[in-house]
Amino acid sequence: MSVMNNNNNNNLKSRRRSDYPYQLDYRTRWSDNDMYHHVNNSIYNFLFDSIINTYLITHCSLHPPTSPQIFLAVSTACTYFAPISFPAVIDLGLRVMKLGTASVTYEVGVFERGAEDVRAVGNFVHVFVERGGGKTVRGGDCWG
Repeated sequence: MSVMNNNNNNNLKSRRRSDYPYQLDYRTRWSDNDMYHHVNNSIYNFLFDSIINTYLITHCSLHPPTSPQIFLAVSTACTYFAPISFPAVIDLGLRVMKLGTASVTYEVGVFERGAEDVRAVGNFVHVFVERGGGKTVRGGDCWG
């Protein structure tokens, strides 16, 4: 996956599925809805974590129990545009916005299956850390 240029958020609401080189779907569960009958805000962080770690495991050889390097989430944010409710299927898109020597900033697009407009856009920052001592380490070979 290559690094994308952010250019001051480029109007997040105009994001399309094609902006994201890695995609994953998620079938909502009844328990994902809150009392307002839409997917609860906390579920979005779960979705961001899921697509990112699926990518790391399938494309970067991450093996969470044994890899010498781990990835710690240090920042997350989400901009919401429209609600999604059970029983919708969510299409998630992932791209790298910034790749540093010891961190990576991802962007996740959240789309409802069958609808073109983005429902939410999330940002998620990982820091690369040595498993044993917690010292930051160089990372990022996987995203080049």
